[in-house]
Amino acid sequence: MRHETGFPAIAPDELAALGAGRIAYLRELEPDEAAKLFPGMPPLAAGRKVWALFGADGAPLALAENAGAAFAAALENQLAPVAVH
Repeated sequence: MRHETGFPAIAPDELAALGAGRIAYLRELEPDEAAKLFPGMPPLAAGRKVWALFGADGAPLALAENAGAAFAAALENQLAPVAVH
């Protein structure tokens, strides 16, 4: 079912561009996913999770040991951090 909002439709790439350079999101990653997104990082122990900071367009920006450090990285780069669940 589609609901009419009265607003024009927006393409996913246009939506991502709205927050470019202003919004970043945080997400916890498993070791294998982190290695794919950040190929230069050292290997992580099995079961050890890390937090990543992504641009509004989904580009990986930074990797951190915990959510607080990822949040701080966003603020240091003048990005408004949001969490993705």
